[in-house]
Amino acid sequence: MRLVLGSGSPRRKELLAQIGIVPDAIRAPDIDEDPIGAELPRPYCARMAREKAWAVDAAPDELVLCADTTVALGRRILGKPRDAGQAAEFLIALGGRRHSVITAVALRLGDRIWERDAVTTVKFKRLSDVELNAYLASNEWQGKAGGYGIQGLAEAFVPWISGSFSGVVGLPLAETATLLQAAGYPLYQESQ
Repeated sequence: MRLVLGSGSPRRKELLAQIGIVPDAIRAPDIDEDPIGAELPRPYCARMAREKAWAVDAAPDELVLCADTTVALGRRILGKPRDAGQAAEFLIALGGRRHSVITAVALRLGDRIWERDAVTTVKFKRLSDVELNAYLASNEWQGKAGGYGIQGLAEAFVPWISGSFSGVVGLPLAETATLLQAAGYPLYQESQ
């Protein structure tokens, strides 16, 4: 059984490597990631992961793994900022508050799909002007939901999390391993 990672994220590939998985192929899906109307963060995130899984071309025996990470401040979805100004707006809004990071995972084999998600609560500190400007100048905010990546410089802004660290990075490993096993993917093999 071949595993296709349906993501252009180098972080997801690195996270899979942490549990000994190297995808046979990487095919990033191209879908519209805009929320529909007043869509809530968790259903939105699950829909994105599912739509990505269906959008990836795959042979009938190829297992397609896709995920979506969404930062939610209450009912508000903070997606990938379009520019540094929006990243600053997101980081200021998150400052001194708790928010949720939802990562939904979808695994598809033919017309069968398995789904799970991980919701992690993250406390973000209030950033000084110096911290905010330095972070924006680093460009680490680019392409990251909520305008930050916890695995980089922004880890210094997070005094507390409750949930899956790997989920905040972009792929909850415990949930992903469970899905892969459910689909019959050989996760743990004895050395020869």
